[in-house]
Amino acid sequence: MDLQLRQKTALVTGSTAGIGFSIAKKLLAEGTEVIITGRTEQRIQDAIDQLKDQQPEANVRGVAVDFGQTSDIDRLIQQEPEVDILVNNVGIFEPKDFVDISDEDWFRFFTVNVMSGVRLSRHYLPRMLQRNWGRILFISSESGLHIPTEMIHYGTTKTAQLAISRGLAELTTGTDVTVNAVLPGPTYSEGVGEFIRSLARQQQKDEAQVEKEFFQHARPTSILQRFASTDEVANMVVYLSSPLASATNGAAVRVDGGVVRTIA
Repeated sequence: MDLQLRQKTALVTGSTAGIGFSIAKKLLAEGTEVIITGRTEQRIQDAIDQLKDQQPEANVRGVAVDFGQTSDIDRLIQQEPEVDILVNNVGIFEPKDFVDISDEDWFRFFTVNVMSGVRLSRHYLPRMLQRNWGRILFISSESGLHIPTEMIHYGTTKTAQLAISRGLAELTTGTDVTVNAVLPGPTYSEGVGEFIRSLARQQQKDEAQVEKEFFQHARPTSILQRFASTDEVANMVVYLSSPLASATNGAAVRVDGGVVRTIA
């Protein structure tokens, strides 16, 4: 299927690894010009090298950004003032007991996970509306619907992304601009892989057994009963980024393996 993404430019935040990297890779495969971001120039260059190894003709470049710093976001916008597709993927997570989550932790999570998307959307949305075409996507999480007790601060930021996404979609009424949220479930990202390998070593079990027990005890409502791959999440994001998804707007699209027990 031709997703009609040639001649489009996409900014994917937090894209040197994990879901963001897979989104960048899939967009590049569709002929999209892609801007990636990472915390350091070295991580960006490593990611670009990997992408070009797989797709030598890939039109990809990167900007080093700390999304906890407004000045870094301003610099990114100055360097890349126009994009057709904005994927607000950057995010941080950390299991922590509620009583141990300090004010500083709350503000840090909100700044990176929520305000990064707010600041970028505030710049790019008016330009998309002026051109009458654009896509903004927030990579939320099923944790935004089922707040994890071990990461209440993280879950709260993912719920906030859903509210912002829906509110921004309302501002696109009658245009060819769309704003949607994608809600991945448990996904085998770089960090999850390290977590599973660490548990396997501690418990002297193989990784497959640890994964099976995770879904039996921690995510028993999963229908998939395994981690989704980052590519499986990226497939949905790239489709929603395309002109073919023009009738999907203001939606919260789940790629959660059926973890959330709801028919809507």
